[in-house]
Amino acid sequence: MNGPTVDVSIASPLWDEADGEAVVRRAVAAAAPPETNRSELSVVLTDDASIKSLNARWRRKDEPTNVLSFPADPPAAGPRLLGDIVIAYETTAREAAQEQKPFADHLAHLTVHGFLHLLGYDHESDADAEVMERLEREILARLGVPDPYTFRE
Repeated sequence: MNGPTVDVSIASPLWDEADGEAVVRRAVAAAAPPETNRSELSVVLTDDASIKSLNARWRRKDEPTNVLSFPADPPAAGPRLLGDIVIAYETTAREAAQEQKPFADHLAHLTVHGFLHLLGYDHESDADAEVMERLEREILARLGVPDPYTFRE
């Protein structure tokens, strides 16, 4: 088996017209290093209301966000559970439109970003952000997605 097992849950009908599951699976496969073989993760494609509730509960920020990652604690035995990624449709769509990029490209970026958080990467310091953004660019380039950071306002 190559890469982790990905359980994608569509938790909002807003995703019905988007090919979200395929984009997510492709992005995780591109981002997954060999050490994630025989591991598992969950991706929930939801809406702003649900992610706002999670953001308020876990980050004390009472507002929607684009993506949240919840890394799992390493298990004592068995397949390694990497954790959960949650992505909100409305925020993803709004950001893609504002930044004039295809929805699927932005979704791929958010998936890769969330996945890297599950692997322990963060952007708390400038140095950490540089490392994480470089990895995102490299992974997204393999998917044919342009540098997501060239669209910053």
